[in-house]
Amino acid sequence: MTVKSFIKTGINEFRELDLQPVVVMLSVAILQTISWYFTSRGFFAQNLAGYFDDYQSARYAQFIYWFAGDFISLFLLPVLIIRFILRGKLSEFGFRAGDYRTGIKFTGVSLLVMGIIIWFVSANSQFLKVYPHLEFARDSLIIFLLYELGILLYMFSWEFMWRGFTLFGLYPKFGLYAVFIQMIPFVILHNGKPALETFSSVLGGIVLGYMSLKLGSFIYAVIIHFGVMLFIDMFSALRYTKTELGTGFEALYNIIFK
Repeated sequence: MTVKSFIKTGINEFRELDLQPVVVMLSVAILQTISWYFTSRGFFAQNLAGYFDDYQSARYAQFIYWFAGDFISLFLLPVLIIRFILRGKLSEFGFRAGDYRTGIKFTGVSLLVMGIIIWFVSANSQFLKVYPHLEFARDSLIIFLLYELGILLYMFSWEFMWRGFTLFGLYPKFGLYAVFIQMIPFVILHNGKPALETFSSVLGGIVLGYMSLKLGSFIYAVIIHFGVMLFIDMFSALRYTKTELGTGFEALYNIIFK
């Protein structure tokens, strides 16, 4: 095969590909790269933190930058791609209530089970070193609540990217395989977090993906994922401030009432 025929064959084969899965996969690759390099906390720390006079102000600004930046890269830009390139509707990508009766039940049971599991897992001192990511949220209820609102915005954007844009965008072409496709980058992006959390994200990504497909909405994945993070942050902050790593009723009493 000559170089000319190789190029011609490649062009012809790529022209035969379906537009939507190609646009979705290319968009995910580009937008996630933008998120990693330009809207991350690491980018802010290296390039923008020096403009602030004190560490605490820089940390607050860092998280505001992260939440706002990823809202743009993981939600607003995919929405524009859906609207102006794919000519689709947001409801076709899981942005709707879906089967809300089943969704509410499943979400409630999931949060109850995960809350119990996280209570025991949070006794690991490794979690206390990592969560909440904003260390000042441990010392002030107001800061904690504002931080969690930012986490909610981030989780909404994150879940739309994976359980909305990617999952529903690839499902027409790949069927249930789309559940596993969206799980792979989801797990990779957990690298660097506590090992137990990263391994758990394999099952979590599959469950949240399948659930979103069956319910016809990514919204319930947002609620569950945010609820899990809220439990992790809350238990970690309370254990840190009360220096309590127990898992029994006495430990729970100490955390709440002492």
